[in-house]
Amino acid sequence: MTIIEAAEKLFAEKGFEGASVRDIAHEANTNVSMISYYFGSKEKLMEAVFDRRMEGSRAQLEALYYDQSLTTFQKIYALIDAYVGKLTSQPYFNKIWMREQVESQSCVIADKIEGVRERNFAVINRIVKDGQELGEFKHEIDCSLMMALLIGTTNQVLNNAKHYRRKHDLEKMSDDDFRTHLKETLTSYLKTVFKALLTYEA
Repeated sequence: MTIIEAAEKLFAEKGFEGASVRDIAHEANTNVSMISYYFGSKEKLMEAVFDRRMEGSRAQLEALYYDQSLTTFQKIYALIDAYVGKLTSQPYFNKIWMREQVESQSCVIADKIEGVRERNFAVINRIVKDGQELGEFKHEIDCSLMMALLIGTTNQVLNNAKHYRRKHDLEKMSDDDFRTHLKETLTSYLKTVFKALLTYEA
């Protein structure tokens, strides 16, 4: 396990204050001096965790917008697939992200989170406007509320996965199979809702 992977895991499990550099070094099977050498401080290590995850999502979103082989509606579906896939495959980082939105005392991390929000909203807003100009999407669409629906629904289900599992009699399902099931169920549900919100076909 790399230092950044170990830090992500422990920041998620113990919080930023609760995870010591010594804990992270032990988890990564390295020594404290290596962390100091490469990152300088625990704060810089947290920044590195964010940078690692956000760089990939930035490139993915931009590539999605400029993919001319996709219709605007296919781009919305691909966005849903990517978002739900990211959250189900990165549970540690998602936990850190949710906590830092509420508790972060780091201006740098707060700025990174706000930057991602603004950038993602700008791209999604452009996709919706393209669809409106082509006559494919309704004009009375609030992109902020639409994104809140995507983010809120996904996080609510993932944060209450044990309850969902119990209510749907899925407690005997393996963790891997359950994650796959949850991903497929969530994306299907959200695509149905977004189709009703965006198009004239409800």
